[in-house]
Amino acid sequence: MKNNSKFKKVATLENEIEAGLLDGILNDRNIPHAICSYNDLVYDGIYQMVKGWGYVSSTDFYSQDIVDILNDIRKSSNDD
Repeated sequence: MKNNSKFKKVATLENEIEAGLLDGILNDRNIPHAICSYNDLVYDGIYQMVKGWGYVSSTDFYSQDIVDILNDIRKSSNDD
């Protein structure tokens, strides 16, 4: 991953499986990104219950691509 100083939050992730799938696809497509979990041992996961599992961040240039990929992941998981 290159310098992420221009990264911003793109979308909230619902769970670790979704995060892993998205990470794999973005890596395969060479899309720069960072996936961050809201997990915090001190607060015993309370932020994940309120905010979601975590989030994906990237540059503005890739934001729409990431949202589209995430929507496809969610759609395919709902079709099962």
